[in-house]
Amino acid sequence: PFLSSSTDSRVSSRFAHTVVTSRVVNKASTLQEVTFQMELPKKAFITNFSMIIDGVTYPGNIKEKAAAQEQYSAAVERGESAGLVKATGRKTEQFQVSVSVAPAAKITFKLVYEELLVRHLGAYELLLKVQPQQLVKHLQMDIYIFEPQGISFLETESTFMTNELAEALTTSQNKTKAHVRFKPMLSQQQKSPEQQQDTVLDGNFIVRYDVDRTVSGGSIQIENGYFVHYFAPEHLATIPKNVIFVIDKSGSMSGRKIQQTREALIKILGDLSPRDQFNLISFSGEATPWKPQLVAASAENVNEAKSYATAIQAQGGTNINDAILMAVQLLERANREELLPAGSVTLIILLTDGDPTVGETNPSKIQKNVQEAIDGQHSLFCLGFGFDVSYAFLEKLALDNGGLARRIYEDSDSALQLQDFYQEVANPLMTSVAFEYPSNTVEAVTQDAFRLFFKGSELVVAGKLRNQSPDVFSAKVRGQLHMENITFVTESRVAEQEEAFWSPRYIFHSFMERLWAYLTIQQLLEQTVSTLDAEKQALEARALNLSLSYSFVTPLTSMVITKPEGQEQSQVAEKPVENGGCGSRVLTQHFPHCVRLGGSSADPVFSKRRGWRGQGSLRGTARVGQGGPISQQGGVQEESIVPALNFSQNVGCGEGSHLPSPHPSSGVAPIQPPSVILPLPGQSVDRLCVDLKHSQGSTNLLSDPGQGIEVTGHYETEKAHFSWIEVTVKKPQLQVRASPEHVVVTRNRRSSAYKWKKTLYSVMPGLKMTMDKAGLLLLSSPDRVTIGLLSWDGPGAGLRLLLRDTDRFSSHVSGTLGQFYQDVLWEPLAAADDSKRTLRVQGHDHSATRELKLDYQEGPPGMEISCWSVEL
Repeated sequence: PFLSSSTDSRVSSRFAHTVVTSRVVNKASTLQEVTFQMELPKKAFITNFSMIIDGVTYPGNIKEKAAAQEQYSAAVERGESAGLVKATGRKTEQFQVSVSVAPAAKITFKLVYEELLVRHLGAYELLLKVQPQQLVKHLQMDIYIFEPQGISFLETESTFMTNELAEALTTSQNKTKAHVRFKPMLSQQQKSPEQQQDTVLDGNFIVRYDVDRTVSGGSIQIENGYFVHYFAPEHLATIPKNVIFVIDKSGSMSGRKIQQTREALIKILGDLSPRDQFNLISFSGEATPWKPQLVAASAENVNEAKSYATAIQAQGGTNINDAILMAVQLLERANREELLPAGSVTLIILLTDGDPTVGETNPSKIQKNVQEAIDGQHSLFCLGFGFDVSYAFLEKLALDNGGLARRIYEDSDSALQLQDFYQEVANPLMTSVAFEYPSNTVEAVTQDAFRLFFKGSELVVAGKLRNQSPDVFSAKVRGQLHMENITFVTESRVAEQEEAFWSPRYIFHSFMERLWAYLTIQQLLEQTVSTLDAEKQALEARALNLSLSYSFVTPLTSMVITKPEGQEQSQVAEKPVENGGCGSRVLTQHFPHCVRLGGSSADPVFSKRRGWRGQGSLRGTARVGQGGPISQQGGVQEESIVPALNFSQNVGCGEGSHLPSPHPSSGVAPIQPPSVILPLPGQSVDRLCVDLKHSQGSTNLLSDPGQGIEVTGHYETEKAHFSWIEVTVKKPQLQVRASPEHVVVTRNRRSSAYKWKKTLYSVMPGLKMTMDKAGLLLLSSPDRVTIGLLSWDGPGAGLRLLLRDTDRFSSHVSGTLGQFYQDVLWEPLAAADDSKRTLRVQGHDHSATRELKLDYQEGPPGMEISCWSVEL
């Protein structure tokens, strides 16, 4: 194992500074190539990288892109691996450097990156990847969070954590500080006793949190002459909205895309408020409105719109120009006829998967037409489905018109991604928001005027304080609510604020100045999208100067990495940009035989055309700016040394004396599991098998207000399994919906999909949610009934429900299954037949029969049990 790997992430007032350090020694007797590989968030800027080889430091130097281009081009011509950073997934990009080291040489890699955490649906999220790809003698991850406003909740989630590994995870928290540490021993990192050299660490580690907020909704924090103003008022009423959904139904949308779009639309329409007005426009070669004008989101209209959405079929070309202009005309006409409620917000949401092919097809002409038509009156949001659409075209279209663009990735959860985006814009709380500061006290202020503020998000303004700034720094935020103007006033005592950030354990010095520089660069780069040449050059020049001054690898700068003499002299790290289409540059990297990268050759590989496939060897080819996991292969020798950092799965299924199921050819029908097995602690019969024979439609299986849980489901009697099961928990507010395809978890309006048999370990205040590789998802807490959902693939394959700790049900439990935890009376065995008896539940008699059943609770292949069974 390589010697050590540490990740130290310090989040101060939302600004995260992460340092990853890996130390290695070459124990082989020959020259070896060592690779450092690390995945980092797309929004982050790399700010430093160095290699120390036997005491000599080889730094990475950040230069203007043009200056680094010569070295980059020369390396490409020599056929060397010039690209060090590439997009690898939806939220991450990968940094990778290889270097040859002599026998017994010691090498230390150090990578530093920074990002401002953005509030999304009521939470900040810090994502760390953990992928050492081999066992590590000393592995440690520390996350320190300091939020002067106070931490309102904190939760962790990981895709590799097991119950054994969880012992290496500790979280401590007080009002303003939190510390999460993960420090697994070698034995905890091993996949299994049989696979002692393989690590279980491979996947994501996520920390989510939010902060306390005052009535003024604002917090001004000051450090070392710079300030940041966070604004996210609570308890404001949602402003009614007029929204037009513009949906691409061209031929390229056919199949799964249009099916997922329909599914998402039906859910989104159901989430409209009765005070909203809406319409739908579907387009291919030409655009067609659902109704001639906007209609109120009444139950009747919403149901009619859902039927219309269900019938959308995909065929034909793509006329984006006419479709958006039609949406603008509908809004303009409604406005002229005074049909838009006073103080309401107008939104256009475009979903397309391709470039324009019909009507006006020149992208810049379309952008000009749309901007002139909208004229600053409405906000346009553009969603690009997949990679066949020009993201740059959609981004400019949105930013020109007060909205934003988002890529929707083609995957099993595309419908959820669409719903997630809608939730972000579903609740406008303020319009025309302007931040005002006394002009003689501040300078170099970032964007201070915003068209819209949505529930669950946050507006951020940063700047410098002038030298003669007053003792009390005050700011006003003006904006419009539904029917009135409002002004928030926030004051901050400069000396007090400065003192708050003196704790060195949580803070790195001058972090607020770097936060200001980071935010300024991000906003300048965004502004360049919607400006013309001369102004664009001026914005880029400012962004470049800041990038160089603060050592950020941005789309305008490159990092040149120097190496020991005799090796290719330099490599260049560049920031990938989110662009679409298939024209992105391909970098091919050839890896030497001694380095193991990515995983075994049996790892699944994702191909855009063929989907997931098993065995295969991709030779490290990555399309820059394109999502989807890519597995890179290389031979492995015992001495191979690969430091890298990233996290994922492993949990075994339970033990038990499993009986093999009868072989199909034996002519004996395999024993089937019941619909549900209910443990009955404290009763004369310790478990009951329930077969749902007559259940129709959605059923209330369990409801316990005392426990704050509810379980509903849809049981298909013909297939003898559940088509879905939904668990709702009151505290913390959580909904888990399981289907044969995946598990969807919704918390604070934020939905995430998890595939079955992929490990998951999530710790929320008062609740733990885990999934193991056998496909068992458990929801547990110290004083609650444990609810399990299982993707069972033994006989009678399908979704199964498990219950544990059922003695914790309150006396108020009810439902089809809940009734068996109320007054239950077992009559004596029948004299004539001791395999039959009567069970009296709340005054109703059920006949129970002793039968052989398959117990699915410990996972496949299951255990044969004798069980009292009732049919419902």
